[in-house]
Amino acid sequence: MTEILVQAATEGQVPPVTRVVEHPAWPVLKDAVELIRPWQSKDGSIDFEAEGAPPRADAEAAVRRVAGAVEELSPLLPHDAAYHRALVKDLARWAEGGFAVPDFLDSLLAFQPAAHRADGLQHLVVFAMYTQNGNPDRNLEAVVLRMVWPDWLAELERTRYDNPLFCGITFEDFTAGYDTNSAVLFPETIAVREAPERFSWGGIFCDREAARFRRVTDAAVGILGLELPEDIAAMVHDQKRTEEAFVLWDMVHDRTHSHGDLPFDPFMIKQRQPFWMYGLEELRCDLTAFREAVRLQADGVPQARDVQYAVLLDRMFRFPVTGERVRNYDGLGGQLLFAHLHRHDVVRWTDNKLHIDWDRAPQVTNQLCADIERLYRDGIDRPKLVHWFAGYELVAGYLSPHPGSKWAKGPDALDLTLPPRRLVDDVLPDEFPLSMFYEALSKKLKNVIASTRGITADSAERIAA
Repeated sequence: MTEILVQAATEGQVPPVTRVVEHPAWPVLKDAVELIRPWQSKDGSIDFEAEGAPPRADAEAAVRRVAGAVEELSPLLPHDAAYHRALVKDLARWAEGGFAVPDFLDSLLAFQPAAHRADGLQHLVVFAMYTQNGNPDRNLEAVVLRMVWPDWLAELERTRYDNPLFCGITFEDFTAGYDTNSAVLFPETIAVREAPERFSWGGIFCDREAARFRRVTDAAVGILGLELPEDIAAMVHDQKRTEEAFVLWDMVHDRTHSHGDLPFDPFMIKQRQPFWMYGLEELRCDLTAFREAVRLQADGVPQARDVQYAVLLDRMFRFPVTGERVRNYDGLGGQLLFAHLHRHDVVRWTDNKLHIDWDRAPQVTNQLCADIERLYRDGIDRPKLVHWFAGYELVAGYLSPHPGSKWAKGPDALDLTLPPRRLVDDVLPDEFPLSMFYEALSKKLKNVIASTRGITADSAERIAA
């Protein structure tokens, strides 16, 4: 029977298995993980000499419960059998080693979700990890997820947007590290003794992205008095349709990090740059997805129009006013997009109402994408520091720098005898403060954005009902 299920998963069919979260072993596993998490230090280890630390025997018993539950649940997921065997060994090694800094490299290498991208396929994932935009500590976490890989998306990946490592995913259930703003499952966040030569997958939770987009956009539209096209207003109130827009957006965005002139993935490479360069890279990837969606709409792809509006509305409303202002590169990208559209009269804020020229929006948005691509292309012939200044000038052409900025004063205000990475220290935490428009919007959306912490499709629908 196991061989049949594995073959079904390999061939892209969802095996007829019970939901993992409905199995009695799942709450046992989840409770054991939640018991262990508070005992862990920032690096994932357990200091048994620290105040409030448990007896080592209690920690060992909790880890045994985690491992036992994994073994009970694993038969439901034959495609993850090798990973679960390695996971049980990694958990045992952690306990036997006195709960030092955890090492899940062997199980990480065995986990290969991109190898079986079957729509609806479940995965049970347990690692010591931090959650991007969530918990910064490498705690033990458990998450049950499903793959999002409908036929139309698989065909686009096969024929136009090759991205063999990308995994669209949705939540089934999770431990506390994902009861946060995190919407990704990235292998580079996992505690390992050494980084693998290359990563073989990356997952983005399109259900969380869609749910928080819908809630924030709906609130922003009401606050700003914005009139949406009828079909897009319907999309904002349709979770499944919005998930389809986001999984397509994510797939093209993720792919773009490794394509074009001077691309770099902020999560994948360790290099110190001013945060506006990260903001430009993330915006470049989003605007590439927007441009491709314009082309896909012309080719009759139903989800393409939704992608365009998702990019515009999420970037303009949620991104700039979400999170702290300390080197907030996603926020900066949203500010830049809004300012570009405003400068070109696509966006108008008059009589306390926001108006968008939807007919001109695609052309003008694509112009900003072209400007960023030109910056990258010209950067091939520039030294790093000159490239950083060119990026600053592009952003400062639309957004006002902080009056106290050294970078805004130009090269003469900086000690150019220092290596470029040291000059990053002269970047202010908030080089490009929010405009008066966004300061006002931030106050009105603050509670709505806070309410999206830990949101899932189910919780969004319950609140809406």
